[in-house]
Amino acid sequence: MVTFQFVPYSDIETLSSAKRITKLINIVKENKIVIMEGRLRREEEADLIEITMEEISPKFKGIEISVVYPDRNKQNLSQKMKGVFASVLLGDRQGMTIIGPASVVKKIEQNPDKIELFTKENGNGNGKTRTRNRK
Repeated sequence: MVTFQFVPYSDIETLSSAKRITKLINIVKENKIVIMEGRLRREEEADLIEITMEEISPKFKGIEISVVYPDRNKQNLSQKMKGVFASVLLGDRQGMTIIGPASVVKKIEQNPDKIELFTKENGNGNGKTRTRNRK
C-alpha cells in the first residue's frame, strides 16, 4: 500500500531549515510519500539530500525528490508580474515538492502536463497487485 501525506506550506513556514528537513525526513522514514505545497530553498534541498545520504541504512534506502514549478514560459506578462508579487509576499509557496522513500518510489518523471510517480514492486515476487472485493 502506498501512503501519501500532504504537507501544507503553513505547517513548515515558521520552522527553521533544520526542523523543516527533519520533519520531512521523519515522514519519509515512515514509508510515506510527501506532497508538500511550495518548495524548499536550494540550500535546504542540498541539506536534505546530504542528511539523507548520512542516514542511509538497510532499513532506510534514501529518497527520491522532485520539485514542480509553474511553467513561466506559458504565462503572459501580467501573470508573470503577479507571480513575482506573490512570491515576494508569500515566500516559496509556488510549486509543489514530492519526496518519497527510495524503497517505495522507483522514479518521478515530470512532463509538461503531468507527473508520473513509479513505485517499486510490492515484494510478493510476481509483480502483481492483489485486490480484494469487499462485501
